[in-house]
Amino acid sequence: MNKIQLQSIRSKITNTLFVTQALFGATQVAAFTVVPILSAQISDSERMTGIPMTVAFMARAIFAFPFGWIMDQFGRRYGLIAGYIASITAGVTSFISVIMNSFPIFCLASIFAGMARSSSEQARFIAAEIYPEEERPKILSKIVSAGTFSAIGGALMVTPSGIFIAQYGYPPMAGPFLIGAVLSLFCVVFASVLVRPDPLTLSQQLKQDVFDKNIKSRRLAIILRNKHVKHGIISMVFGQFVMTLLMVITPLHMDYHAHSTWSISWVIMGHALGMFGISGITGRLIQLYGQKLVILIGMLILLISCLIVPVSPKFLPLALALFLLGVGWNFCFIGGSSLLSSTLLPIERGRIQGINETFIALAASLASLTTGYLFDLGGITLLAVIGILSSLTLGIKCFFYNINQIEKI
Repeated sequence: MNKIQLQSIRSKITNTLFVTQALFGATQVAAFTVVPILSAQISDSERMTGIPMTVAFMARAIFAFPFGWIMDQFGRRYGLIAGYIASITAGVTSFISVIMNSFPIFCLASIFAGMARSSSEQARFIAAEIYPEEERPKILSKIVSAGTFSAIGGALMVTPSGIFIAQYGYPPMAGPFLIGAVLSLFCVVFASVLVRPDPLTLSQQLKQDVFDKNIKSRRLAIILRNKHVKHGIISMVFGQFVMTLLMVITPLHMDYHAHSTWSISWVIMGHALGMFGISGITGRLIQLYGQKLVILIGMLILLISCLIVPVSPKFLPLALALFLLGVGWNFCFIGGSSLLSSTLLPIERGRIQGINETFIALAASLASLTTGYLFDLGGITLLAVIGILSSLTLGIKCFFYNINQIEKI
């Protein structure tokens, strides 16, 4: 395989993953705009607001390692396709649950949604592993930046999809789920046809890392004791916790202050733009200044966001706070992802990245599960205080982390 052919294959796979992540992400953004509101309405209790999201995050935690194992054993493509099929199932089941006004079915749909996320979150690592190590931060950032299109498309399709299905007598808030199922179907087709050769096979053939087929996979405990692996996971876990804690409750918080669904969708779109839109900048900063500084900056931005959130329930302060919340998450997420990608060997990536997604999902589950109760107990101010304390904890941990030179374990 010459350099021109290799570059063509890399571009094809990377661009396909970018498109599928953009489409899949749009389904997530659209659904999130209505899920907290529907959760409170269908269950008839605001304390149940975070339950479906918690179920989704728990499913994401449970299935992350199995999907990673599948990708290590059978190839990355099969794991991705299975995840997108789960997304189709989630969309259809959610649509049915809204029509039937059934909270248990709504939670069942969340299980499939969580399964889909546990697979799709591997896409950034899949794209990065077929490139030389010095290019991986840029590729990681590119795949994460697909969320920019997800943010815009997902938010903009909420109201039109509701209007479309309402003319057939269905509840308007069921619209995003139906559109999401269709977009996920496109993802299945694209991944099946265009993610070839399988990135795992390509990574091994190109020997981008030190790789020996005779090397047996190392014990998980040994890998997880590596300081770079630990710090990468901790950075993503704390960033995810703070972001989820405030993100999940924001639609309900805005609904209580008489904001329209359109206004809520714009705030969520701004938040998603913060999460994904600046990814190219993040990757460049990592290349110039390293992961440690980027994660520290992310912690500071999360802190500022938490300080702004309780200031006012008006549109602009909330939009700014949620945008910064997304930016802070982005810095922690890509910084931590870069640490993992630079540290792990190909044969270890699927499982360890699966475990990483499990920890992230558990943190998100905890935040989602408690956010409704804490909001009922102390309002958005209490949630902001918890976010501030969590951000400071991450900052202290990062400050004393000595990155030195990253070596394969």
